[in-house]
Amino acid sequence: MKAAFFMKNGGPEVMQYGDVPDPVAGAGQVLVDVHAASVNGADWKVRAGHYKPTTTFPYMPGRDFSGVVSQLGAGVADLNVGDPVFGVVQQVDDGCYAEKVAIKASIVAKKPDGLSHVEAASLALIGLTALVSIEDTLKLKKGETILIQGGAGGVAGFALQLAKHIGARVITTASAANHDYLRKLGADQIIDYNKRDFTKIVSGADAVFDTVGGDVVNRSFAVLRPGGRAAFIGAGPTAPVSPRSDVVSLRPQVGRDRAHLERIVALVKAGAVRVPEIKVYQLSEAAEAHRVSQGRHLRGKLVFKVR
Repeated sequence: MKAAFFMKNGGPEVMQYGDVPDPVAGAGQVLVDVHAASVNGADWKVRAGHYKPTTTFPYMPGRDFSGVVSQLGAGVADLNVGDPVFGVVQQVDDGCYAEKVAIKASIVAKKPDGLSHVEAASLALIGLTALVSIEDTLKLKKGETILIQGGAGGVAGFALQLAKHIGARVITTASAANHDYLRKLGADQIIDYNKRDFTKIVSGADAVFDTVGGDVVNRSFAVLRPGGRAAFIGAGPTAPVSPRSDVVSLRPQVGRDRAHLERIVALVKAGAVRVPEIKVYQLSEAAEAHRVSQGRHLRGKLVFKVR
């Protein structure tokens, strides 16, 4: 099968496109003919060796996808060959930048007819991450105020819409070029981080959701009310230490399960969450897609159209 992969850790230029062996569905797995695969920040971080050096090559990045079941592994009874599905591979697996992927049947969900494969792939990991962060970790409630850092990104954009659906007041940070986009998503207040310091504008927030990392992390604690809570996905695998004893610092634990994917489908069908703005690439353009993703100023999602 064709795939985008790398043979050593490094910059975007190490990405290659070519033939690799087909995967096989093991017990409890399905083999999926991938139609679309999403690009996430984790992909270039794995390629660059930010997590740990890669030792098995060729290595295919990619965590979420949409496609059609082409083979059932032993014991799989709740899916059929020909079912359109979408999902997120387990963190140690990756491998979606390819024409086929083998994955546990229990962690994929059926793709609704109303979403294209490109759209479904764009929603899988960002939706899963946003749901775990906003609903399961922060436990955001109606009437609360939340500051979402980096609102134009995929996860943050989904989180913003989810927070509005819950009934919260949403403040977000973004460059001026993304303000109209975020207004359409429902943001109540948008702060241009290039011109204004959010700590001088926001105070007494019930919650913060940070997708940016860097110096934004410690500064985010300043805007919380006593008893507030903050969740971080851009500051490493553990929650950063809070400089305040009266607020809680949290690191969402984003697992893999069908229930959260079905929740994404329900939110989209209800009109609570819209598909993000998408830029489409071919798998052979993986190096360029990684350059854009690594620049960290993209809006919405980058998605590979595989077939």
